[in-house]
Amino acid sequence: MNNELYLIRHGIAAEPEAYANDEERPLTNKGSQKTTKVAKQLRDRGVYFDLILTSPLLRARETATILQDSDLGSQVEVLASLAPKGNIHTWVTWLEEQRQKNAAHQCLALVGHQPDLANWAETLVWGEARAKLVLKKAGVIGLNIPDTGTPVGRSQLFLLTSPKWLL
Repeated sequence: MNNELYLIRHGIAAEPEAYANDEERPLTNKGSQKTTKVAKQLRDRGVYFDLILTSPLLRARETATILQDSDLGSQVEVLASLAPKGNIHTWVTWLEEQRQKNAAHQCLALVGHQPDLANWAETLVWGEARAKLVLKKAGVIGLNIPDTGTPVGRSQLFLLTSPKWLL
């Protein structure tokens, strides 16, 4: 049996020049609106997340909240390894710990940043990042990950879409 993993990039955020600290950049109104439309499309397709993990950066947390508010999941948790330049192996360790606790999730969302999420998807599918996938803002990558053992190099891509294809 496989579990579904959705990698979701944060929506359109304020320009970096407008903020002294990149971690504090919020979604723009357009970013919030587009992300809400993407969330609605996912919900209309029957997607529901057992858990939404998010980067600690404001724009990602706001994206995760939009997913939660759109009835795509009831629980949101911050995971530091989803911040820019985060380590996928930290998340893999987290996943293994969840499985050992019998708290594995059938459908999990990770909200983060580009190029990290695209690189993570490549690592999960091919065993290494190849810098070939691009995840647009509010875009979604869907993977089937094995329910036992490491997902690295053993996952299957079933969705790679930009928001315009969902809207």
